[in-house]
Amino acid sequence: MSSVLQGIRVLDFGRYVAGPFCAALLADFGAEVIRIERVGGSEDRFVMPVTEEGEGALFLQANRNKRSITLDIDRPEGREVVQRLVRSADVVVVNMPPQTLLNLGLDYATLRGIRADIIVTVVSAFGGSGPYSERIGFDGVGQAMSGSVYLSGTPGQPTKAMVPTVDFATAMSSAMGTLAALYERRTSGQGQRVEASLLHTALNLASGALIEESALGVGREPIGNRNPIAGPSDIFRVTDGWIIVQVIGPALFKRWTRLVGRNDLLDDTRFRDDIARGENGAFLSTLMAGWCRDRSRDEALQALEGAKIPAGPVYSPRQVLADEHIRASGFLTETDYPGLKRPVSLVSPPVSLSRTPARITARAPTIGEHTNEILAEVGYDSQAIALLKQREVI
Repeated sequence: MSSVLQGIRVLDFGRYVAGPFCAALLADFGAEVIRIERVGGSEDRFVMPVTEEGEGALFLQANRNKRSITLDIDRPEGREVVQRLVRSADVVVVNMPPQTLLNLGLDYATLRGIRADIIVTVVSAFGGSGPYSERIGFDGVGQAMSGSVYLSGTPGQPTKAMVPTVDFATAMSSAMGTLAALYERRTSGQGQRVEASLLHTALNLASGALIEESALGVGREPIGNRNPIAGPSDIFRVTDGWIIVQVIGPALFKRWTRLVGRNDLLDDTRFRDDIARGENGAFLSTLMAGWCRDRSRDEALQALEGAKIPAGPVYSPRQVLADEHIRASGFLTETDYPGLKRPVSLVSPPVSLSRTPARITARAPTIGEHTNEILAEVGYDSQAIALLKQREVI
């Protein structure tokens, strides 16, 4: 089966999630991706460990379909290896502040001097310009500075998402930008710098709230899981767990009033439109909570589905993995890894093409698993490789 990015070589200097997952998405579509990490393994390899050697859950997800080389890029011999690799590459993915890239010789100007048509995809916390550009940051910092953490939770306790939504969204945007640059290079013959940042991504995710504040100055405050611009839209307890119900728009509200036996609310001015229903959402959530209280999750969801009202279960991670739709739809890919007692469920690529699909075909690499073969591909003989290993460059 042909692949969209067959013949494209990517060097992945990324760490943690945003950079590595960007490169993983390119690998899913057939690019050859080489992960370059520190001798002994980079720190992101060991976050949330799940294997006997300590490889982490997010590492397995963000580094599938790649080969691995370990390399000390602070050493002159390591820089020479990088230069040889860049000459053979189409894309370089990095996620570091601008000065760090300059210090390591991984900035666009330096890499362009090695290969004129190189595409350099730069992911950082705050972007390449502005007073915060040299700061480091993680997903949670982007969430917090976007306004979304403030609006989540309750007035006494701001709450961030416990999954790295900003990291993964930044990776997807970076992969899209990289694909655009590769497409443009086909006609111009030129490379370019692709840039994305956690903060910019987080601002995009929070853009509705930011635009509303810019236009109207409403000064919204957090109200838990309740939607401030529609209702009832909230998370409700049922006899055996929790469900989410989202009533947005007049048609859904009319169906909901019929479901709960409150058609009189259609003539109540407090609920005349979505904004009014959001402002008076506490009352609507109380009504819906009463409707849910004595129903099981399946009973409530079946009735809501019959009324064509968007709703779903609040799952634990274990329940997610057991869901029949998730398993039947191919959203999970079972993958072996050294040191795992059983195959692990990686999440499949988030988009599929009918004729040239993205696929997980190989597990994440072990530390430096492909170092020798990659060095041989760029011209190092066995004696030179042995010398690099003796000097702890690899």
